Amino acid sequence: MNTYSPTYALLIFFAFSALIYLLFRPRKGWFWVIKNNLRSNEKIVIEDVLKQLYHSENSGKEVNVNSLTNALKFSNGIIVDVIKKMAINELLVFDGDVLKLTNSGRDYALRIVRVHRLWEKYLAEKTGFDKVEWHDRAEEMEHKLNHEEADLLATQLGNPKYDPHGDPIPTKLGKMADVNGEFLSSIAVGSVGKIVHIEDEPDVIYKQILAEKIHIDSQIRVVENNKQRVVFYAEGEEFKLAPIVAANITVAILEKDDIIEESMVRLSSLKVNEVAHILGISKESRGDSRRRLLDLGFVKGTEISIDLMSPMRNPTAYLVKGTSIALRNDQASKILIKKA
Repeated sequence: MNTYSPTYALLIFFAFSALIYLLFRPRKGWFWVIKNNLRSNEKIVIEDVLKQLYHSENSGKEVNVNSLTNALKFSNGIIVDVIKKMAINELLVFDGDVLKLTNSGRDYALRIVRVHRLWEKYLAEKTGFDKVEWHDRAEEMEHKLNHEEADLLATQLGNPKYDPHGDPIPTKLGKMADVNGEFLSSIAVGSVGKIVHIEDEPDVIYKQILAEKIHIDSQIRVVENNKQRVVFYAEGEEFKLAPIVAANITVAILEKDDIIEESMVRLSSLKVNEVAHILGISKESRGDSRRRLLDLGFVKGTEISIDLMSPMRNPTAYLVKGTSIALRNDQASKILIKKA
């Protein structure tokens, strides 16, 4: 075959044209895909830097380049490059070696925080995902929703003021409700309060709190507080936490007139032959799970007892309005009762 024939030249031309098309096809060519991915990754880094600075400033911590690179999962080079661009775009400024948000940077950070907390609220109310997954899934979505989509999500959720952990959700204008309370680690012995916030970072401490089955909105009474541990009672259960863990729980101190029924305990503590009346359902039970329990008859004032217990006591069948209903211990722990 003559390598310089018109047919061969035409084949080379079409092959080259196809390659150019694959590389530079509008919006879908490899060049644009790679370029958009780089832009997307840079956007994620910028938004994570903004959020890290926002949370640090709110907690009174100073942040420099070194502490920022240690806190974020990206390479040092990428973070440094992004910080330079953010300074040029007036999202942050240097005060010596300390990084600080500008007003524009803080506004941008608040938009990211808003999407994150709205998404956590959505996951809690509208899906069956376990709470241990909420934070990581919200971390992904906070970079994907634009302003209009965030506003629509807020409307669908009824414009909530707080996320499932008790963190205030910024409004469209950046305003937030207050979180009034004290860290559990600093509350005096004998104090009675209500859990209003559970911090979900760092992850290792949050998972310890989840493992203890400590519920937001629970009324607690502190019985011991020292450098070794914090001990308190909530809903008939005793909890012992290290001070570093207790510091991630915020409690609003209750006045005497605000203290609700202290004999309130969890249904999971009910024993065979005991009778109780339902006082309510914990706020830890949300969305479809909460509605299902209400539909099944777990409403305030209803008498309840154990009908049948499995060998491992999980699940347990409870007699409610003449019907035997099986619940797992995790479900029963979210139903509050008063024993007769």
